[in-house]
Amino acid sequence: MQHGAALTVEADAQKSDTTELALDDIRRIGLRHIRAQVRPERYQRSLPRTLGWLAIDLGVYLTFIAGIFLVEAWWLKLLFGLGAGCAVAMLFVWAHDAAHGALFDNRRLSELLGTVAMLPSLNMYRLWDHGHNRVHHGFTSYSPIDWIWRPWTPAEYAASSRSQRLLYRLERTPYLCALHYLIQVWWKGMVRFVPEGNDRAVRRMRSARLVTLVFALVFGALAWVFAGGFVGLLAAVVLPFIVFNYFIALFVFLHHTHPEIPFFNRRDDWCQGIGQLYCSTVIRCSRLSEALTHNILIHVPHHVSPRIPFYQLKEACSDLKAVYGDYIHEYRFSWATVGEIFRRCKLYDFDTRRWYTFEEATAG
Repeated sequence: MQHGAALTVEADAQKSDTTELALDDIRRIGLRHIRAQVRPERYQRSLPRTLGWLAIDLGVYLTFIAGIFLVEAWWLKLLFGLGAGCAVAMLFVWAHDAAHGALFDNRRLSELLGTVAMLPSLNMYRLWDHGHNRVHHGFTSYSPIDWIWRPWTPAEYAASSRSQRLLYRLERTPYLCALHYLIQVWWKGMVRFVPEGNDRAVRRMRSARLVTLVFALVFGALAWVFAGGFVGLLAAVVLPFIVFNYFIALFVFLHHTHPEIPFFNRRDDWCQGIGQLYCSTVIRCSRLSEALTHNILIHVPHHVSPRIPFYQLKEACSDLKAVYGDYIHEYRFSWATVGEIFRRCKLYDFDTRRWYTFEEATAG
């Protein structure tokens, strides 16, 4: 299902009928059969490629951090901080694959290196792994459980306070979408999250918080003392964290939000195949952008089978498109398209499976 740079408005009835037919087809097919279309060689791991990309990501990050510590001009420090934020996003995507078991057979090695790669983003590997793997991948777009970027209904929006509406509006802009990840995922989902389960699981999550806290305090102190006080702290720790939050919030929004992608609030309407194949996107960029982001925007094959390494996602996507291309939402990245998606996908009616802008919802 190809989409151009400009999104066209179809008649609601026709679009709804098309969507329902596609959903019925996918229910009959099932995720197991969809996953079987990915060739076995797409799961093959390459240790040199895996460690090579980690070395590149770390090298880029440490180069920018070194620049912050070495230069005197405040504006150069901030410029290096922006670059470090981009490198933090690259490292996070690598750690994301490690957490899925896509890079190593050894879980301890995955956690060790994944934790190292995730520390510059101030994310807690075990807590993030718990929410992402079990909640998001387990119930993609089934909103009672997968709450990340869950859209409000017009009724929920009308019943909310002014401050809640303002925050929701700010989150759903291409400029301030970082607020969603920062508040809903990082703060509420990791920093403030109260783990449940056996004592060992609780201790493991608390230790992950402690490791991240120690890293932030020690690194922040080093930046303050050796990189120029407040400006050094801002450039080395705070600015990369903000840039990372922007990238991750934007990417996750685009992964599963589109005028033709539905969300579900009834279990009978949803199934794993729908969530992974139909409710994820494939967004193509330049070859350099795809390499630097580790193909994270080629998202459908990752959701169909999270154990596919990031460097095999393009080939796995070709396998899926050959059979299920009509059910895949694919388009070319452009800021015009991103802006149009943000403009149109504000509020959602789960019963009619229709997106509304704020103006349409108010008029209705």
